[in-house]
Amino acid sequence: MRETPVDQNIVKTRIKESGLSSLANASIREIVKLVNQIEKESGTKFIRLEMGIPGLKAPSIGLEAEKRALDSGLASLYPNIEGVRELKDETSRFVKLFLDIDVSPEGCVPTVGSMMGGMAGFLVVNRNDATREGTLFIDPGFPVQKQQVRILGHEYRSFDVYDYRGKKLRAKLESYLETGKVSSILYSNPNNPSWICFTEEELQIIGELAKKHDVVVIEDLAYFGMDFRKDYSKPGEAPYQPTVAKYCDDYLLLISSSKVFSYAGQRIGMLIMSDSLFHRRYPDLLRYYNSDMFGHSMIFGALYALSAGVAQSVQAGMAALLKSVNDGDYNYIEDVKEYGRKAKVIKQMFLSNGFNIVYDMDLEKPIADGFFFTICYPGMSGGELLEELLCYGISTISLDITGSSRSEGLRVCMSVIPREIFPELEIRLKKFNGDHKNNY
Repeated sequence: MRETPVDQNIVKTRIKESGLSSLANASIREIVKLVNQIEKESGTKFIRLEMGIPGLKAPSIGLEAEKRALDSGLASLYPNIEGVRELKDETSRFVKLFLDIDVSPEGCVPTVGSMMGGMAGFLVVNRNDATREGTLFIDPGFPVQKQQVRILGHEYRSFDVYDYRGKKLRAKLESYLETGKVSSILYSNPNNPSWICFTEEELQIIGELAKKHDVVVIEDLAYFGMDFRKDYSKPGEAPYQPTVAKYCDDYLLLISSSKVFSYAGQRIGMLIMSDSLFHRRYPDLLRYYNSDMFGHSMIFGALYALSAGVAQSVQAGMAALLKSVNDGDYNYIEDVKEYGRKAKVIKQMFLSNGFNIVYDMDLEKPIADGFFFTICYPGMSGGELLEELLCYGISTISLDITGSSRSEGLRVCMSVIPREIFPELEIRLKKFNGDHKNNY
């Protein structure tokens, strides 16, 4: 056996003991647990590329607002399930200033992270019509969202959008929607994990077909404004973050605080319901909820059952952040641009050491540098590559679990790698390439 930074016997033993049938199908959290075990036993510090964790400090604006809220005695009081008024108002302002859309504060509701917002969305959207079956995922995407619909017992359909960009998207989408079985469409933009970004033409296609087939669009904006090729940071000024909300009436937006505001640990996101959808009545919702009005079912049905509200101190922190952004006092993009700068360097390290970028083009342009990118190595499947990289102290996840059709690929997130570790990453990649380049 060749000498590697991490003992291969430890890696193989831990994989076997994990009970995982294939690393290619392992969830993000399963990989995290496995790597923690290998790291502890081997004594080798891993370069963690597997989990999308913010690598920046949370802004003091939110933290100070939380402290003031706690000092006021809010900890002993239940939150209002609909959300703190200031947060609802600032969220409504935010979507106007940065998306150029109008949504009433009543449709802006805090959730315990966008993951909970997605779960609540499935609980209501996928139950509004008894003749329909569930969600169409425009993949690749965040694996946990499929786990959510599976545990709810909903059916889902999916396809890898990479070969159906631009005008080709219309026919592909129509082929699923014309079945009459789809109740919701979900995608992320920018995309996790490929970092492709839908164009206005593609968003218009999605919106028009959603209207035609009476389907609700769930747009996951976890990486809001983080397509750094354009500056989306100026309140009330174009360009605005692209959104399907321009092209359809019935939509849900998932706006996360985790990446843009580095607020992941506080678990707060905003679920935005369009005014049309909020007030729309679906008689079939009465199978599960006390009201057939969508907004009422969402707030007092799904969200109340899931959490009974978001901590008021955290809402105060989020409200302060949004107000500062809305007022133009805090440029929310300047800090997170560091992810793009790091991606450019790390991506080149992989390319210089025999790796290829899987999703390498965004239509006619090279993929942008952002929070994620995707890699493969000639002659190796994603599962094989993932296991081999573990022996070099590098951890990633397989694209298989994202709904990608490219089983040779892995997702790389560079967010938590400090720049001082870059030289070590390059050393390990050079050794990996040296050990493998003549084998394939």
